Amino acid sequence: MSLERISVDHRIMGGVPCVRGTRIPVSMIIGRLAEGATHADILADYPSLVSEDIDEALRYAALAVEQGELPLLASA
Repeated sequence: MSLERISVDHRIMGGVPCVRGTRIPVSMIIGRLAEGATHADILADYPSLVSEDIDEALRYAALAVEQGELPLLASA
């Protein structure tokens, strides 16, 4: 699966995965969706994004989970 809309560059946001050509982190998009925001809400707040950017952020997050790249805190 190709993820052409997501980039990871240590010079941009310290290497945090972002939508290519922006400083909008994948985590922000996923977080907004988790809070109940719709695609339309996110697109209204970030006019440089297109719907496909949101879809690809979701795919990126799913692949990160699948590959076990989870920055979870240890439970007590």
